Formats: sequence, structure tokens, C-alpha cells
Amino acid sequence: MQEDNNISNIKANDQNIVKNKELNIWEALLPVFVLVGMLAYNVFVFGDDALSGSNQFILLLGGAVAAIVGYFNKVSYKQMMAEVAENVKSTSGALLILLMVGALAGTWLISGIIPSMIYYGLQILNPTIFLAACVIICAIISIATGSSWTTAATVGIALIGIGEALGISLGMTAGAVLSGAYFGDKMSPLSDTTNLAPAMAGGELFSHIKYMAYTTVPTIVVTLIVFIILGLTIDTTGEADTSSIVSAINESFNISGWLFIVPIVVILLILKKTPPLLALLVGTLLGGVAALIAQPEIVMSITNADTLTFESGYKGIMKALTVDVAVETTNTDLNDLFTSGGMSGMLGTIWLIICAMVFGGVMDGIGALARISQALLNLASSVFGLFASTVASCLALNVTASDQYLALVVPGKMFKQAYEDKGLAPENLSRTLEDSGTVTSVLVPWNTCGAYHSGVLGVGVGEYFVYAIFNWLSPFMTLLFAAFRIKIKQLSGKNL
Repeated sequence: MQEDNNISNIKANDQNIVKNKELNIWEALLPVFVLVGMLAYNVFVFGDDALSGSNQFILLLGGAVAAIVGYFNKVSYKQMMAEVAENVKSTSGALLILLMVGALAGTWLISGIIPSMIYYGLQILNPTIFLAACVIICAIISIATGSSWTTAATVGIALIGIGEALGISLGMTAGAVLSGAYFGDKMSPLSDTTNLAPAMAGGELFSHIKYMAYTTVPTIVVTLIVFIILGLTIDTTGEADTSSIVSAINESFNISGWLFIVPIVVILLILKKTPPLLALLVGTLLGGVAALIAQPEIVMSITNADTLTFESGYKGIMKALTVDVAVETTNTDLNDLFTSGGMSGMLGTIWLIICAMVFGGVMDGIGALARISQALLNLASSVFGLFASTVASCLALNVTASDQYLALVVPGKMFKQAYEDKGLAPENLSRTLEDSGTVTSVLVPWNTCGAYHSGVLGVGVGEYFVYAIFNWLSPFMTLLFAAFRIKIKQLSGKNL
């Protein structure tokens, strides 16, 4: 993911890891057990509606349990709130990006950009190769941009629409999109997590990328094979239904290849290392201009105006930016697809992230995160045990701290000396951090990454979890390499 060009340095240098000698491991784990139990029951009761608000309150209750544990272990309220404030502050860029993605989706819908992508995509991508193509397309764009978030917010949204029109499961399409996006994110030198991991481990960027390829390439190959097999076996709506959908899109929108200028401009801006927030803002504004030029009838229909005036045009674009808009077609299956919530549609996700940051901040403030990582480190008596403890620590922090940066920073700082003591080069640690910290963040519904991608793609984590093959397979691959001592780089002059 790439939020800001300097974020790696900020995260690496300014992140404090709070230690509390008063806290034992069971007290540190108590809020985690309580949180998981409450979330499990809440999802059982509310089902898919759990993310509408009740899960957010459960996260606050989990934070309250952690605060009580901290109170009985001599941690001041002020210290806990200070860590919460730092956590929330660290997500400010992500929250703004979420709002801008909602606005962009609105103008790209009414301008015909997303419908045009779906229109042409339906004619180029047949169901058999679609899922594998999603992986490859998203991987290429994510490598070029260094951002899984931007990839999902642009090409990912269009691919979800194409997949739905083809009759392919939303979970499958989202899993393919995220598998490709996170492969690119991991392997791109432009990605801040790819820079942050070697910074934490004491390694060098390009050496880290080269060494990471040993586990990452086999994982993406397995992922592609699985999606190719799925593409050969799934049932879809077929050619006739696809033709009717293409016809309905053409009747409702003025489809044109010229509309692709807008997403191309956004991708070029990101390739030029323009901050994603600024690039998305430009894409949003250009989408609004394109709507006025290419789809004046749709803009007028949003405001129930008879003619396109400055006032009706302004009102229509602002509605698309901020609130729910929908474009009706002659095909009922497309009506749900051609809707957008604008910025307001992202508020539920933002609410979830803030509540998750409260829980993670209190856990950090009472010293629970450091205590859990230290306990895992103490279990590492062998080389494989060290790798396994690192993986477990990253996974635990993605669940408890709800932030992939903390899942890299905390284990990176905690395990660095242990790897050196066992004669292991820093590339081993940095690779393991990425294989288990970066990619699994999207599998946790209340993690910033899971909440973001679920909100942007409109697909719940539970729906795409199984199909995000690259993401959940990566930790197993790094453990497999560790178990069989494959490409375990040693420090110069030391032996395992």
C-alpha cells in the first residue's frame, strides 16, 4: 500500500512500542479473547449486517476491556488515550483516501467511465480466463503504482462490475483482484510496506525484493493455477445474457473509448509518484467534467432538471460526489451494479477503522502488544521456531492492532536481534514480515486494509476470504521454506 512517499520513514522512526513489566501474558491476551468471542457472537446474531455498526461498538468494548486491564496494571488513562490518538492520527491519510474513492466512484459512474470499462471488458474478457486475467492485470498495475489500495479503487472496481455482469461470484472476483494487487504491492519498490520491512529488519530494499521473490513467485503461480481451474469449472450467465447486458449498457450510457483518458491520467499521475490522494482528487474532478460532456442526460436526471444549466450541472455532480446516486437500465441485474454511495457510502468503513484504532491504541498503550510479541519470541528455540513466531506475531498484530504497519514495525523491532543471534541475514526477517504481515491484513474485517478493500469493492471479507488465495497462502509458503531450509540466507561468516 502507498499512502505517502515518506510514510515508511515516519512509521519506522516515530513508532513507539510501549512495554509494561507489570503485565503478564494472560492479561495481555484477555482483551483479545474477549474481543474475538464478542465479535463471533455478534456476527452470529447479525450476519452480514454486523459491519453496519454493531461490530464497531464491539471493538470499543474490546478497547474498554483492555483499558480495565491497563488500569489494574498501573497504566494511566492519559497514556492509553495518547496511544489511541497516535493510532487514529496514523490513519488520517487512509480515511481521506476512502472519502475520495467514494467521490471518484460517483463521478466515474455517472460519466460512463465504469460502464465503459464494463462494456468493453465484457467483449474482451470471457468467463474462462477472467479470474486469471484479474490477477495479472491487478499485479501489473500494483507493481507500477506500488499501491494495492489505488489498484482496488480504480481497476478493481471495474473488474468487480465485469465479473458481476458475467455472473461470476463477487467473492471470486474480489479474491482475484486482491491476490494480484497484493503481489504487486509486495514486489514494487514504490510500495511503502516494501520499504518499511527492510528498514525494520536492517536490510536493503532491492536485496529484500530479490529475496522475497523466492516465496512470492511460487505463491502467485499456485494462485494463478487455482484461478485458471476455477475459470474452467464455474457456471456463468453465458454469451446470450452477456449480449443483453452489453446492449443495456449501450442504451443507458454514451459509451466511448475517449472516457478512458480519465483513468489513464490517474495511473500516469501515480506512476509519476503523485500522492494517491491528489491523484484520486484529479480523477474525481475529471470524472465530473466527463459526466457533463458525455452524459448530460444522466446529470439532469439526478436533479430532475429539464435542461442542463450551471446550477443543475453543479447539483448533479455534487450529488454524485457525496450521496447515493443510481442509473437505471433496461436490465434489472445492472441496476444494483450502477449505484454509488459517494463519500457518504464510505462512512461505515471509516467508522470501523476509527473504532479498530481505538482498540489497537489501548492495547499498545497498556503494553499488551509488546508483551504478546515477547511471549512469541520466547518460544523460538529453533530457526523454524523463530520464523513461526514471527509469522504468529504478525498475524496476531493484524488482528489485535488492526493495522498492517504495526504488524511490520512491532515484530520487526522485537525479532531483529534474535535473527542476528542465530546468524540469519536481515532478508529473512523482512521477507517473513511481508509474507505474513502485509498480505494478511486484508483478511481481517476490522483491520484498516480489510475494512478499506471491503468498502471499496463492495464485497465482505467473509465473501472473498477463501478466494484471496495469494494472501492466505503466503504465510504457509514462508513457513515451508523455513521448515526445509530453502533459501535461508546467513550472515557473512556465520553458520546455522
